[in-house]
Amino acid sequence: MQKHTGEKYYMTTAIAYASGKPHIGNTYEIVLADSIARFRRMQGYHVFFQTGTDEHGIKIEQKAKDAGMTPKQYVDQVSGEIRRIWDLMNTSYDKFIRTTDEYHEKQVQKIFKKMVDKGDIYLGEYEGWYCTPCESFWTESQLKDGRCPDCGRPVQKAHEPAYFFRMSRYAPKLIDYINSHPDFIQPVSRKNEMMNNFLLPGLQDLCVSRTSFSWGIPVKEDPKHVVYVWLDALTNYITGIGYDADGNSSDLFKENWPADLHLIGKDIIRFHTIYWPIFLMSLDLPLPKQVFGHPWLLQADGKMSKSKGNVIYADDLVDLFGVDAVRYFVLHEMPFENDGVISWDLMVERNNSDLANTLGNLVNRTISMSNKYFGGVVENRKAAGPEDDDLKAVVTGTAAKVENCMKTLHVADAISQIFVLFKRCNKYIDETAPWVLAKKEEDHDRLATVLYNLIESITIGASLLEPFMPETTERILKQLNTEKRDYAGTDQFGLYPSGNKVTDKPEILFARKDLAEIMEKVNAEKQAEEKAAAAPAGEASKTEGAAGEEGKDAPAGDIHVEMKDEITYDDFDRCQFVVGEVLSCEAVPKSKKLLKFRIKTGDTTRQILSGIRKWYPEPEKLVGMKVMALINLAPRKMAGLESQGMLLSAEDADGNVCLMSPSKDMPSGSEIC
Repeated sequence: MQKHTGEKYYMTTAIAYASGKPHIGNTYEIVLADSIARFRRMQGYHVFFQTGTDEHGIKIEQKAKDAGMTPKQYVDQVSGEIRRIWDLMNTSYDKFIRTTDEYHEKQVQKIFKKMVDKGDIYLGEYEGWYCTPCESFWTESQLKDGRCPDCGRPVQKAHEPAYFFRMSRYAPKLIDYINSHPDFIQPVSRKNEMMNNFLLPGLQDLCVSRTSFSWGIPVKEDPKHVVYVWLDALTNYITGIGYDADGNSSDLFKENWPADLHLIGKDIIRFHTIYWPIFLMSLDLPLPKQVFGHPWLLQADGKMSKSKGNVIYADDLVDLFGVDAVRYFVLHEMPFENDGVISWDLMVERNNSDLANTLGNLVNRTISMSNKYFGGVVENRKAAGPEDDDLKAVVTGTAAKVENCMKTLHVADAISQIFVLFKRCNKYIDETAPWVLAKKEEDHDRLATVLYNLIESITIGASLLEPFMPETTERILKQLNTEKRDYAGTDQFGLYPSGNKVTDKPEILFARKDLAEIMEKVNAEKQAEEKAAAAPAGEASKTEGAAGEEGKDAPAGDIHVEMKDEITYDDFDRCQFVVGEVLSCEAVPKSKKLLKFRIKTGDTTRQILSGIRKWYPEPEKLVGMKVMALINLAPRKMAGLESQGMLLSAEDADGNVCLMSPSKDMPSGSEIC
């Protein structure tokens, strides 16, 4: 295996948008990046690993206003929370940059002026569509069903003076670069998407300033404009290591640029493989060597979002499973190119099968047998057996397989190779049956050799595991009373010191988990959060700190209303609400929560399922009741039955639910408007 002593390796994550607490899907990226950085360090590279927070833009300005804070107060709070999560996950970044850092802001202003002076940025007027959540501009033809083609959310009409970047000036050069550097955009499917959907059809000039809000870096020569958030954010990759637009860049920048790897989510691949390279061309800087657009980690019912109520946070998972179990899960379950899925039952299964059984039990029983048969002393008595050669071949061949996987960023495959090693060790125990060898004195040399081979194999496997599960590696090697194997020694067998003594008290690395107990804790936490969210404003302010203006003025008994993202009238107009009459209602046998309604809505009837069984224990009494229903909601399966709409209910601060009904007797099918 090749050592890379002293070779530089500069890698970055996308800087996290400081609009709220990151969920586990967001956190996956920093864990993935950390595993790559740690592996490169293990190989001998001089790694510089940068991450941080993106803190400007209209979305943050709006969220700060809703929270009753200044934008700077808001991003200070959120950036601190993001860094806390990154540290909780034991990530080894070298630099955490914030786009509100004074040095970064000054450099962005210099960069903007340099591009203006070069003729790449000019003053004009923008008229088109803007997606606030994505901070993206779109033409009419780029919209999908009148919505943002990236996130599907509503867009707003924008008309304002603006500076523009001449993207078309550099497009041919970028196309040539991508064609001549096949590894620049990975996976290949992302490259094809960028070429076919954006570059080859022709790039339009990009709006790079805004005047309709103020939370951003002012254009120094024209301060009523603020720099477009993506021009501000992308330049962090050079400002964070000391780039200076006046030509006085730091040694750190000179040593590390161009970046070896930008690790980002697939949803922002366009900004990093089209806008960013063109900005760099304008600055006469070399392009990064590779941009990898990783897939998403999804809940079983799709992308995580607060509106869906399916958000899982890293710190909640850590409380239940521990840091390394969470790191293992997100790394192991994420395919190279396609989206991965996270669920509580899969977490429990992986914890119990892979971590508690395959790895934890292997370490525990190997140490226990060493103590039982030899007082913990591990000796290589070189009493070879027919099972040894294959074990040694698997163990010494693992490092090369891991290295090959990591070269192409197939991280899930790399960690799987290490667990193949651990599984082979378990098979070796079954093959050699140490408990049988222990019965005869003449077999004790063979028994000692078997246990030595196991300890040596575990040492190599644990050393290779360090980039992915660093705390687990440390705990294993401490019990084996040895140090982490040098990278060059992970393909050599027999380096564990013969005569060394393992711990006499092996610890449980991973406790088995019970799904029912986990779900009980998860649901209890969720109910507590829901109750807190629905608590009266006065009570909420005591527990949650500063409330918004609405919360401060609300009477003590009122419920604080958490505002969702703003919608347009057209969004509302697509929803079809009508009065319905309950023809029948009964409990769903396979569910503790659901009631099955047959609802008459004018000249049609439909089946609607509603999770209100707790509040209506005698569902037959609802027959004849007039209710309010949303009838053009896409059908979905619940407990094996199809629900063809949604009934409107109200919920008070204590979680009590009541069906909504018109105050007068209106005919079924009457439109609610």
